Amino acid sequence: MTQHCGLVAVVGAPNAGKSTLVNALVGQKVAIVSPKAQTTRTRRMGVAIEEEAQLLLVDTPGIFAPQRRLDRAMVAAAWGGTEGADLLVLVVDGKGGLGEKVERIVEALQGRSEPLWLVLNKVDLADKPKLLVHAERLNAQLRFAETFFVSAQTGDGVAELKHALAAAMPAAPWHYPEDQVSDATERALAAEVTREQLYLQLHAELPYASAIETERYEERADGSVEIHQQIMVERPTQRAIVLGKGGARIKAIGERARTELAALMERPVHLYLHVKVRPGWDEDREVYRDLGLDWVE
Repeated sequence: MTQHCGLVAVVGAPNAGKSTLVNALVGQKVAIVSPKAQTTRTRRMGVAIEEEAQLLLVDTPGIFAPQRRLDRAMVAAAWGGTEGADLLVLVVDGKGGLGEKVERIVEALQGRSEPLWLVLNKVDLADKPKLLVHAERLNAQLRFAETFFVSAQTGDGVAELKHALAAAMPAAPWHYPEDQVSDATERALAAEVTREQLYLQLHAELPYASAIETERYEERADGSVEIHQQIMVERPTQRAIVLGKGGARIKAIGERARTELAALMERPVHLYLHVKVRPGWDEDREVYRDLGLDWVE
């Protein structure tokens, strides 16, 4: 049988549900998700298989108006993730509707030569008549070849979307082995899982300005892995929040992250977390390298 393989760039505003959709299409977690906007910072690829087709799904950071260097680097990573794509998928939050952020992306997509598909997500939460209005309005602005209504959270419509994506891929050999689901290294995945737990457990208490730096990553002789990570925050008050009373919060974050990593890596994980106050960490070139982002002037 002829193999098919293609690059699908998934773009959209922050919190549109891009990472949740990529995870749903792959069938397992390859990108972290949280209610916090701009959770995805770098380009991540999920690898999904549907019959003879391999889908290389690029999960990009949410596109927004950048305010500082980290923002500019994330937006650059988002647009960079669309380069060489066989197909561009614009994901729009069906519940949140169309606003300035979506309009900005629509304008930027004008004139793109790649086929454009529209995915209205979160249909389980959205007002149904409004969904049709959104679809009509967006299709009037851009020439979308296809429009889909899905809920990445519940899975509604995801199978149909995956089947259609597979049918649209060009004939080409698969780029990755059948059992590979992501291009992320285990080291990078470990940092992302810990950051996800920070967001999920601290919610609005912890500002956006935090990052995970991997200090050591070692394979042990017994097959387990030992990981030492530094949680960087900008102020002592933020360090106190992450630690929690008597260190209870950081212990809970570590336990959840370790449990999830052990399941994802299918082996024991020894995770050690430290919190460091590092003012202006988002102006450090070395940190950007560790995050997988380009330094943007």
